Amino acid sequence: MKKNVDSLRSALDLLRTMPGQLLETNTAVNTEAELAGIYRYVGAGGTVSRPTKEGPAMLFHNIQNHPGTSVAIGLLASRKRVAALLDCPAQELGKKLFRCTEHPVPPVLSQKPAPCQEIIHKSSDLGFDLHKLLPAPTNTPDDAGPYITLGMCYATHPDTGLHDVTIHRLCIQGERELSIFFTPGARHIGAMAERAEQLGQTLPISISIGVDPAIEIGSCFEPPTTPLGYDELAIAGALRQKPVTLTRCLTINEFAIANAEYVIEGEVQPNIRIREDQRRGTGYAMPEFPGYTGPSSDQCWLIKVSAVTHRRNPIMQTCIGPSEEHVSMAGIPTEASIFAMIEKAMPGRLKNLYCSSSGGGKFMAILQFQKLSASDEGRQRQAALLAFSAFSELKHIFLVDEDVDCFDINDVLWAMNTRFQGDKDIITIPGVRCHPLDPSNSPDFSPSILDQGIACKTIFDCTVPYHLKSRFIRSRFLELDPSPWLREEKKDHAK
Repeated sequence: MKKNVDSLRSALDLLRTMPGQLLETNTAVNTEAELAGIYRYVGAGGTVSRPTKEGPAMLFHNIQNHPGTSVAIGLLASRKRVAALLDCPAQELGKKLFRCTEHPVPPVLSQKPAPCQEIIHKSSDLGFDLHKLLPAPTNTPDDAGPYITLGMCYATHPDTGLHDVTIHRLCIQGERELSIFFTPGARHIGAMAERAEQLGQTLPISISIGVDPAIEIGSCFEPPTTPLGYDELAIAGALRQKPVTLTRCLTINEFAIANAEYVIEGEVQPNIRIREDQRRGTGYAMPEFPGYTGPSSDQCWLIKVSAVTHRRNPIMQTCIGPSEEHVSMAGIPTEASIFAMIEKAMPGRLKNLYCSSSGGGKFMAILQFQKLSASDEGRQRQAALLAFSAFSELKHIFLVDEDVDCFDINDVLWAMNTRFQGDKDIITIPGVRCHPLDPSNSPDFSPSILDQGIACKTIFDCTVPYHLKSRFIRSRFLELDPSPWLREEKKDHAK
């Protein structure tokens, strides 16, 4: 990773040197649906309803009712930007993350004053109010409330003392209260909260907002790549080639990310569940990665906040749930997890892979597989099964040959149209647990689905049978350097 990118501010400084990658505005904006509504047109992409597109990140400097603050959105809403920020070719990001999981660099504790604690607000202070302290946006008018969408939640297991960092959806519920949603069985901090509840204890938790890209990407790994007790900040340390610096929280027994823009300190309460939309009664939570606004949950846990600290002139960082930003954060770690599993089982066969935007980075993977001999026939389907094992929320896998660009959906569909027959190349695996946010994973959608979140996982094998490869050679064009002709064209345009 570029050595100077170790905070949100240094990441933004890098984007300022890259034409067309950061748009800054001083025009006043309301965080109540307006900010996200603007970015929908500018650069959200992903599974956001059309019209949308891939575009620059945005930095809003004039936030209504929040003087002295800014809001950044879309920092990672482009694979090209992520590649620049992590100093890696875009098509090699998954492989680079895989190597970082193999060589982690654990975080370190700083004894120096932390940038995230330049300004301190304690819940005992007169007038303490999360609504006033945090310019947290709502994405749509239907949202349950203001959401913190890029909060790095950091906690410690009550029994083992091991740490974990994860992103969860957090909704401001009152002056000193947040709701936190734990996907059942899917996140380690949820397991920590459950264990603390069994012991009759609260779970201290810090929420660091506005951190560098390595931390945001690294925090999105899931089992089996990062089992319970694996601190994903060590992956971020490997990505940035130096350890993440932590600082001690002021009001709880926990650590926070020292270079964050904001830190919320609090405790997850045992034996309390609240409804996410209790303040607004919309029936919805917020837009999620599949492209739909999810229903509000009545099983959210409650965080009682004890302090908010931040930098001077802090920058709130946020994202739109279904945007390309989610694809980057969820999809690239998934690519790394799948690559690790397959490479260990059959080295050299998986050339590359892509967890595409259309699947939100979670539901769909395209595997570029090379058959080196006749005995490799069938291994491509075994690789797909390994991918399902590496990432349980995966629903669809497309298998393509090494001459197909897995990052180009048109090329993938070309392979499907010329190297695929539905009666023999579709492999279905019904009745497997997938993701509850896919609205088609419901008994209402199909009688074959027994419970919400169960899916029929499917493999689309668009590879050529090994014995027929000589009949499926793509047109061979002359290999040359076109730059001399392109230089002439640029001169003509300049006249």
